[in-house]
Amino acid sequence: MFLDPSALPHLRRSAKSGFALIESVVALAILGIAGLALAETTAQALRLLKHTRVAETRVADMDRLMTAYTLLDRRDLGQRVGVHRVGSYQVRVERVEFDLFRVRIGAPQRGAELSTMLYRRDATRD
Repeated sequence: MFLDPSALPHLRRSAKSGFALIESVVALAILGIAGLALAETTAQALRLLKHTRVAETRVADMDRLMTAYTLLDRRDLGQRVGVHRVGSYQVRVERVEFDLFRVRIGAPQRGAELSTMLYRRDATRD
């Protein structure tokens, strides 16, 4: 009552074709996972690029503001001693010594800061 496998060759072929179908499904799943990983990596790179552009703009703005403060003379710096808000930035001018000022420009919520020391000689003391 047992069937001879060679008597039914079409069953043997369908088992092989079923295995090929499983291989195809597995290969498609692997390609899908790889495609998803590539899409996520691309999205992350775009987010990083946007963040970098914002940070670069912020540093350029602070640099322009610092340049403006470095052009001030001793009297103007003396009038600006303290903490002031300029746009979205916080500017702190401190008189360290009689002729020496420290200027700090920062973005309070972002943690970025530029700082410099400025020497302004008092011409009346000579």
